[in-house]
Amino acid sequence: MQPLTAPPPTPAPAPPATRKVEGLRWWIIVLIAIATVINYIDRNALAVMWPGIANDLQLDKNQYALVVSFFMVAYAISQSVSGRVFDKVGTRIGFTLSIVVWSVGAALHSLSRGLVSFAVFRAILGLGEAGNWPGAAKSNAEWFPVRERAFAQGLFNAGASVGAVVSAPLIAYFYGSLGWKITFLLIGGLGLIWVIPWWIVNKATPATHPWLTEAERQHILDGQPPAAPDVAEVALPIRTLLSYRQSWAVLGSRFLLDPIWWLFVSWLPIYLHERFQFDIKQIGAFAWFPYVGAAIGSLGGGWLSGRLIKGGSTVNRARKTCIALGCIIMLPALILSSQATTPEYAMGCIFFALMGFQITIGNIQTLPGDLFSGKSVGTLAGLGGTAAVFGTLLTTWLVPVLTRTSYVPFFALAALLVPLGAAVALGVSGTIRRVA
Repeated sequence: MQPLTAPPPTPAPAPPATRKVEGLRWWIIVLIAIATVINYIDRNALAVMWPGIANDLQLDKNQYALVVSFFMVAYAISQSVSGRVFDKVGTRIGFTLSIVVWSVGAALHSLSRGLVSFAVFRAILGLGEAGNWPGAAKSNAEWFPVRERAFAQGLFNAGASVGAVVSAPLIAYFYGSLGWKITFLLIGGLGLIWVIPWWIVNKATPATHPWLTEAERQHILDGQPPAAPDVAEVALPIRTLLSYRQSWAVLGSRFLLDPIWWLFVSWLPIYLHERFQFDIKQIGAFAWFPYVGAAIGSLGGGWLSGRLIKGGSTVNRARKTCIALGCIIMLPALILSSQATTPEYAMGCIFFALMGFQITIGNIQTLPGDLFSGKSVGTLAGLGGTAAVFGTLLTTWLVPVLTRTSYVPFFALAALLVPLGAAVALGVSGTIRRVA
C-alpha cells in the first residue's frame, strides 16, 4: 500500500494586471473641459434669465451690476486662494472642492428673494468657480509636454465656449418650461454628478498613475521643460514669484484682456434685450453664436502654437505669434461691432472678436507652466486670475454708465484694451522660457 501523501498546494491565482488606458492625459483634460462647460452653464444662467427675474423681483440694471460685482470679488479672492490650494492638495482634491462649492451655490439661487440673497449666493458661486482656471493650468502642466500644452489649454478653454454656446438655448428652454427657480436647481446638480468620474479617473499624477501606459508616461515626463540648474522643486512664495518681470507680464495682460471676455459673458444677453428688444426666447436663439467663434479660437490657437513648436519654433516665438495673431483678429471685430445695426451683423462681429480673444488668452494662460515648475504653476495662474477679475470689476462698474444712451462706448472700451494688453504680454514678458 502506498503511503498517503498530501496533494501539492494549488498555486494562488496571479493578481489581475492593472488595466491600462491609452491616451489617459486626454481623458483628464476632457473631464476638465466638461467641468468648464458646467461652470459656464451655471455662470451664464443669471444673465440669460435676468429680464424675467428682474421683472419678477423688480430689479434693475444697476442692481444686476452689483450682483455681478459680488460674484467677481469672491471670484478674485478665490483665484489666488484656489491656486495655492491646488498646489498644496493637488488637482484631484482641488477640483472636487471647487465644483462642489459652486454647484451648491448655483442651486441656492433658487431660494433668492431679492438683491441681498442673489448677491450672497452669487458670491458662493464665485468662490467655487474660480478654482477651475488655476486647477486646469496646473493639471495641464502636469499631464502634457510643452509642445501639447497650448492645445490642451485650448481644449479646456473650448469648454468655456461650449458652455456659453449651450447655456443660452438650454437655460431659455428650462426657463420657459419650468421657471427660473427650478432651472437653478437642475443646473446645480450637474457638477455633483461630474465628481464621480473625476474621482475614479484622476487617481494620481502621471509619475504614479496605475492606468498610464509606460510609453505615455515617458512621453509626458520627457516633454516637461528642463528644471533650472541647482534649484529645488519647491512652491515659491508669492513674494518671490512677483519679483520676476515674467510674472507681471501674466498679471498685467490678464488684467487688461480678460475684461473683454467678461463684458460679453455678463452683458451680451442684456445688450440683446436693450439694443434689439429681445425676449428670453430670442436671446436663447442668438446669444450662443459668438461662442462658436470662441471655441474655434481656443482649439485653433492651441493647435497653431503646438504646430509651430513641433516645426522648430521656440516656445517664445510660438506663444508670442499666437498672442499677436489673436489681437490682430480681435481689434477690428470689436470696432465693427460698435456700428452694428442688426442682431445678425452684431453676432457676426462678436464671433470674430471672441475667436481672436481665445487665440490670445489660451496662449497667455499657458505661460505659468512655461515659466515655472509644477509646484508654483497653480499659484501664478491663480494670481493671474485675480488680476483679471480686478480689471473686470472696473469694466463691470463702468457698463451701466457707458450704456445709458448707446452701446458704442461699450465696444470702444473693449477695443481700447486690446493694444494695451498686447503690449504688456509681448513687451514685459521678455523671452518666454523656464525662469532660473
